[in-house]
Amino acid sequence: MNTTLKHWKESATLILAAGHRLGVASRTPRTVAAVSPQDSGCGPQHLPHKSRFDYDVLLLKRSGKSGFMPNAYVFPGGKVHSSDFSSEWLDIFKSFCNFSNFGLGNVTQPLETRPPIFATDRLIFGSPIPGEVAFRICALRETFEESGVLLVVPKLEEKSLLKRIEDKGDTAQGQQHFKVNDLCSTELTKWRALVNQNPSNFIRMCRELEVLPNIWALHEWCNWLTPTGRYGVTRFDTMFFICCLQEIPHTLQDEKEIVRFQWSTPSEVLQSYISGEFWIAPPQFYELSRMCRVPLLEDLHDFSSRRGREGCEQWLPVISLKDKQFLSLLPGDKDYPLDPSGEVGVGTSTDPQQEDAQDDSALHRAVIVDQNTIHIQITITPKYNHLLPVVTFPHDLKSQS
Repeated sequence: MNTTLKHWKESATLILAAGHRLGVASRTPRTVAAVSPQDSGCGPQHLPHKSRFDYDVLLLKRSGKSGFMPNAYVFPGGKVHSSDFSSEWLDIFKSFCNFSNFGLGNVTQPLETRPPIFATDRLIFGSPIPGEVAFRICALRETFEESGVLLVVPKLEEKSLLKRIEDKGDTAQGQQHFKVNDLCSTELTKWRALVNQNPSNFIRMCRELEVLPNIWALHEWCNWLTPTGRYGVTRFDTMFFICCLQEIPHTLQDEKEIVRFQWSTPSEVLQSYISGEFWIAPPQFYELSRMCRVPLLEDLHDFSSRRGREGCEQWLPVISLKDKQFLSLLPGDKDYPLDPSGEVGVGTSTDPQQEDAQDDSALHRAVIVDQNTIHIQITITPKYNHLLPVVTFPHDLKSQS
């Protein structure tokens, strides 16, 4: 783990999508359509109806006593632990050590534009575990701690997994969605308590149960940095991964940091947020809005596994107050500073594509009217073949110029 960062703590989050029984066979498959930014404007009335979705997404409600985003609904995840970078994982993954990133392969994004969370050479901190692997381990461990959902591969399946990597170089090909573990509840409860007590017990659990953390089920999705002064002193550099499961697994909150869990379609979550039933942070709002473009689980899996090979852009929202409304500027917006908050050296990547922001018509921002009203304005094309958010509200753009 990177101990030199002054402004952020590294963390990982997992967007967990799981199929539900709604007669998928009767649905017409819909591919992910290419949509231009200029055509993306729509209000909440244009959200896809929940009946169009054949999957739900897991959200967890944080405790009101939490020091970071109290009472917010979030995806499972948390801070990276030193054990996530432990050299002991080399023994757990020893059959995969000769493959790039333990069989995950490499993304096509040039290293110089990769988010620092991945571009940083972990060997300088004494760890032989690549960031691409360690942050997936972190996301899987935190998901297990917070929700009881354990995503592992039995050692018995190791040979078939290795063969898929050797034959195709990609474990996702030919495998639509992933299953969760089939361990008995007593065993799960025991190990979950141990891992909550000490994250390093996650390694011990994998060794004793002869399982591998299913890092291959997770696909790179996005990377968000906590903006200055919005959610307290603590700030995070968070890698978001996405995973598709065949069906909704047994889920339990930990009654400590997490007080409730909820499986809902992306459109249901956004409607509940807009109606004031609960609060989600802007990154969750943005990513759920993107997922509304893909209401079928098979399409979401195919898109995320394919798109994950492209890489992603690191986003540091820059918050300002204008006309009694908060503007959250994102990279590519015409007003986005070239040196956001003066912390580029430790927090943000240097991406030549940032020159797009010189376009006077380029908008990539969220107008935060109040706690439950966010207007997304975007006229730029997402990088790395990512999705535009569905929920972008009509607004007087001139008033924001």
